[in-house]
Amino acid sequence: MECACSTLHAARNTPALAKLHATIELICTVVDFAAASLFIAGNILFLTPSAMTPALWCFLIGSVCFAFKPTLRLIRHCRYLKLDKIDAPTRAERHG
Repeated sequence: MECACSTLHAARNTPALAKLHATIELICTVVDFAAASLFIAGNILFLTPSAMTPALWCFLIGSVCFAFKPTLRLIRHCRYLKLDKIDAPTRAERHG
């Protein structure tokens, strides 16, 4: 879980940050659906003994999806820091 107030504050600073925030949130939503779908499929497949191997693969790939989300958020926060440093002189000039 992330701190909503710091994320919202960062997302409003510049259009570049807002676009980055929206892009990462969209990807996180897709990853959530993929993980949920894989776990549901894995549970269904697990009911049939002959489908144990595909079920395990679904669980494994779903777990990777869950691990991918915090990675995306870490990337987003690193990009916030990078974009904020790039945009800081521009904001300073505007407010001058």
